[in-house]
Amino acid sequence: MTNTLQNVFATTKQEKRAAFIPYVMLGYPNEAASLAIAQAMADAGADIIELGAPFSDPLADGATIQKASQRALENGMTLRKYFQMAEQIARKTNIPLVMMGYYNPLLRMGLDEAMRSAANSGICGCITPDLPVEESLAVISAGKPYTIAPIFLAAPSSSDRRLKAIGAAAQEADSGFIYCVSLNGVTGARAALAEDLPQFMQRVHVAAPNIPLCVGFGISKPKHASLAARYADGVIVGSALMNAYDEVGATDTAAGVKSAEILARRMRAAAVTQ
Repeated sequence: MTNTLQNVFATTKQEKRAAFIPYVMLGYPNEAASLAIAQAMADAGADIIELGAPFSDPLADGATIQKASQRALENGMTLRKYFQMAEQIARKTNIPLVMMGYYNPLLRMGLDEAMRSAANSGICGCITPDLPVEESLAVISAGKPYTIAPIFLAAPSSSDRRLKAIGAAAQEADSGFIYCVSLNGVTGARAALAEDLPQFMQRVHVAAPNIPLCVGFGISKPKHASLAARYADGVIVGSALMNAYDEVGATDTAAGVKSAEILARRMRAAAVTQ
């Protein structure tokens, strides 16, 4: 695990809370607004910021992030521009940044160049949701010289055998954390979290006892963050924050950014351990 991410989880553990990890789609609704949203997340107390790289076929994402991704692409977002914007965020916030990006754009740029660019922009971890752990060696190898921590996903549908393989790969690759998908399905705000979340988190913990576990997908209310924090080292919030922006951001960017920041502050405050 990179020291940067390791330090985050060590700090939040001492403070008896889960790390707050908001998601920001770079380029949505435009470049300037997404930079403002990222800054607002930092101001709200984000421990890590997950920066989404837009892609034409975001298969792990629901309607909110699909729409944002398409809008960002229409705005002219590219992976090179993404790294330039990440660098601006890193300079202003000094908060660990994690890339959430699909495999095709990384492969097209070239894995070495992509990982080098990521590191130069201040990114310290990489989530590639469409890349199975069994096929991730190329990304792991490309990121290692630049200390880019690979972050694997685990889902409730994963067998114990597969969770064990994910845990072993995360340990071997010095992963930043394991991204635990709270439910079967895609990203998006939900009315409630899955009832079997505690059991699922326990299964992942048994399979990966030495790796921080973070929960994402469907966390849309402070009470969700509070519940997730009982079982996880970190809480990831994406679509709910984007929805908070969208409620007023179409006509007033500043008000939209503030709306997202207010929800982020509430989520962070709720993510305390019990």
